[in-house]
Amino acid sequence: MKTVLASSALRIVLPVILIAVLGVVPAPAQVKHLKQKKEESSMTYRMVHPLHKIEATSKEVVYELEADPGTKQFKRVSGWVDVTTFDSGNSNRDSHAMEVIDAITYPDAKFEGTGFTQKGDSLIITGKVTFHGVTREMTAGAATHWSEGKLEVDGSFELSLAAFKIDRPSLLMIPVEDALSFSFAAVFGLE
Repeated sequence: MKTVLASSALRIVLPVILIAVLGVVPAPAQVKHLKQKKEESSMTYRMVHPLHKIEATSKEVVYELEADPGTKQFKRVSGWVDVTTFDSGNSNRDSHAMEVIDAITYPDAKFEGTGFTQKGDSLIITGKVTFHGVTREMTAGAATHWSEGKLEVDGSFELSLAAFKIDRPSLLMIPVEDALSFSFAAVFGLE
């Protein structure tokens, strides 16, 4: 009789324990390739000369992201832009900029993220950028905004023109600053 009662109790208790344990074990990561919302994404560069600032934007930038929307963890990120798509609103200035960076020989700028440090909505991305035929390590700071239907990643980074073997353009024999500042807006759908 004791064996029958123990067996019956075990059949009742064992499923309860199993359900409790499974409820505590986290679900496996659901890493997804998120689709870019191109019409909402962009990249802008800023170049500073003592007499004025130059700003140009490309809406043709391509961002790729693999992330787990459930844990909001980034797994892989990359970006690519045809440098001839940057528009400052002045075609003469844009043509000169393309000459300076030798856009015919080096039309693409690429970034591949290799590491992510996340704290809340703040994100530090480390990786490699290839620009003007030169590849260098770089770090970008960003803020993430997760909402019901999309993820927005806004950030910035700087590149040294000298580090990428680009001669600084001059105006009135005064060269621009060495730092080329970039800001980016990458927007992805979560569907």
